[in-house]
Amino acid sequence: MMGIKARDFAPLCNRSIENLVPADNFYRHLEAKLHLGFVRDPVKDTYKERGRPSVDPIVFFKLQLVMFFEGIRSERELVRLAADRLSVRWYLGYDLDEELPDHSSLTKIRQRYGLTVFRRFFEAIVEQCRKAGLVWGKELYFDATQVKANASLDSIVPRFAVEAHLGELFSDEEGDERGPAGAESQPVELPVPITESEREQLAHANEERHDWLARNGAPDRTIIRDGYRRRSDFEASATDPDAALMAHKKGGLHFGYHDHYAVDDGKARIILEVLVTPADVMEDQPFLDMLWRACFRWQVRPDQVTGDTTYGTVENIVEVEDQKIRAYVPLPDWDRTAFYGSSRFAYDAERDEYRCPDGQILRRRKTKHTEGVVVYRADAATCNACPLKAACTESNRGRQVQRSVYAEYLDRVQEYHQTPAYEKAMAKRKIWVEPLFGEAKDWHGLRRFRLRRLWKVNVEALLIATGQNLKRLLRKRGWGRRPWPNGAPEAPFACRFLARSPGWSPSLV
Repeated sequence: MMGIKARDFAPLCNRSIENLVPADNFYRHLEAKLHLGFVRDPVKDTYKERGRPSVDPIVFFKLQLVMFFEGIRSERELVRLAADRLSVRWYLGYDLDEELPDHSSLTKIRQRYGLTVFRRFFEAIVEQCRKAGLVWGKELYFDATQVKANASLDSIVPRFAVEAHLGELFSDEEGDERGPAGAESQPVELPVPITESEREQLAHANEERHDWLARNGAPDRTIIRDGYRRRSDFEASATDPDAALMAHKKGGLHFGYHDHYAVDDGKARIILEVLVTPADVMEDQPFLDMLWRACFRWQVRPDQVTGDTTYGTVENIVEVEDQKIRAYVPLPDWDRTAFYGSSRFAYDAERDEYRCPDGQILRRRKTKHTEGVVVYRADAATCNACPLKAACTESNRGRQVQRSVYAEYLDRVQEYHQTPAYEKAMAKRKIWVEPLFGEAKDWHGLRRFRLRRLWKVNVEALLIATGQNLKRLLRKRGWGRRPWPNGAPEAPFACRFLARSPGWSPSLV
């Protein structure tokens, strides 16, 4: 006969939530393998000594991990899931009759903690990965990806109007750089034995330079080079003023950001540094700050760093090569022009002159110190009478060639391009970094930031990178079943991605 199920619920007696969660549940493994007691120390200064007890910081960060593993996009949805899922309640330590934190409390806690606390949380997981032997440190790989902002094109307004509005909302004492009122905690000065004059010179140099990590990825929009200003310098989104307009790779214009990763070369592919900048900040600009911070913070001394063509600027190459680190970066192809490229001209170092394809001499004329190049020019009369002029230049003043004052460094990097180590590094870059972005976008919501303002999207990016590192750490510590609650099998995804990557072979892994 057809059965009919009556909805008749009896009160629970002598049943504990401890007995209702399966022994092989993912959150039991997470609780056993990751102890979050370390989060209390970074946040203790954000609480008063007296008053009503707050949400436990450990509970807050456990909720952030649940949000990552479950692929949840809002605090409201997160609390609903925690109320409905026995395993999550058990992980948080809340019994069936205990009231969970309100979703608005989670937002206020994030605001109170600020970016510094979340960066320390990220670094604590990286430190555990390093102690577990997952960080090798011999090679570092850099890349960035476009991420849409939570802002519409309909919100475009003049930037001065946005800044004036924000100036009315926030006083000088309550900026919105990190969230809560007050300045970031200053780093402890190390006892370095230097003279007072050297200390003053160092302090002056630090004030002059733009530290991308200290400014949390914010560009200096007061700088105008040769009268050129970016569109984002005079237009902004009223919804998210920190986002910048970007041309999406699949077409269309969007407000967005660049999410930058520095990835270790070990098989675990641990993310060592994360920084989010507006989309109009090129990948190469924060590269050196991220590199040096990764070296000093994690005590690694890489033999090489690898990036795409965007990272191959003269400044980056000189700084890296001066530290005896090989810069494995492609150089721009200056020969893609309608005329003969500079590679068609032979340089004579002894005479300090060039010879053109017709054998004529180009002598040194001047040095452009601001551009860092030396200009060589051929005799105008000889050049105008040359049978190859039509393929060489349109100028009637003679063909000129520019040589970088750092040509020695560029030539050294060019020589790397002929080595198997360089070819392997460039193929490995696609395997080590790009799948991490694909994983974050396909499984963890990185295609579009849910939060707004630069410091908040940095928090969101740090939590996603922390979760990605944590997955590798948990695998190291023995989690062998289907990896994650939302069914995101990281290893099969990577294999599918790598199989489509040209030049990949299993030997690279």
